Amino acid sequence: MQIMRITILAYWALAAAVLCAHPGIASSTLCKEAIVNPVSGHAECVRPLGAPVDPPPPRPAVVKLAVFDFELEDATPAAALLGQTTTNEAVMKNVSADARQMLAKSGRYLLVDVSDANAQPVSEKSLRNCDGCEAGIALDAGAEQALIGVIRRITQTDYYVQVQITDARTGKVLNQQSANFAGGPDGWSSGVRMLLKHQVLVFDNES
Repeated sequence: MQIMRITILAYWALAAAVLCAHPGIASSTLCKEAIVNPVSGHAECVRPLGAPVDPPPPRPAVVKLAVFDFELEDATPAAALLGQTTTNEAVMKNVSADARQMLAKSGRYLLVDVSDANAQPVSEKSLRNCDGCEAGIALDAGAEQALIGVIRRITQTDYYVQVQITDARTGKVLNQQSANFAGGPDGWSSGVRMLLKHQVLVFDNES
């Protein structure tokens, strides 16, 4: 361990000597390879030695996001015949929980609790039909953006996932994504995660 420490210190002493001997290196050449100095903790260029290192890109600000429970729109023939949805509430709770977990782990959002929101569209799971009212509800809860998600079931083995993110102050739609998946209720959480990973979060990266 002591030999390794001496070697590292000797390396950085050599680097400093090169910089002193050739001060023009640091200003005229772009860095192609950099490592973290174990002593200072800063990135320093090793190829070519002493060249300036570009600073890392700034991290995007964390957004306060209200994620409302996902809603089910059951368009299956069975639902039309029975006059009610054919999926139990526990499935949709799992879908919502998985979506919140993935969004929180992305590091881009600070989730705002909206479990106490008592507006009628929230309790009736009809935010998708309230003409953007989720923005005001999210703003009242202290969020900067609002997310609503919908599972639209077409058949017993075919469904769409739709996600929309809205600015809580202006009501402007910031991100709207949808995709079609095959599978029954047991796979809905997987479909939501796929849409978030490959479309929603990718769009946020590019915007």
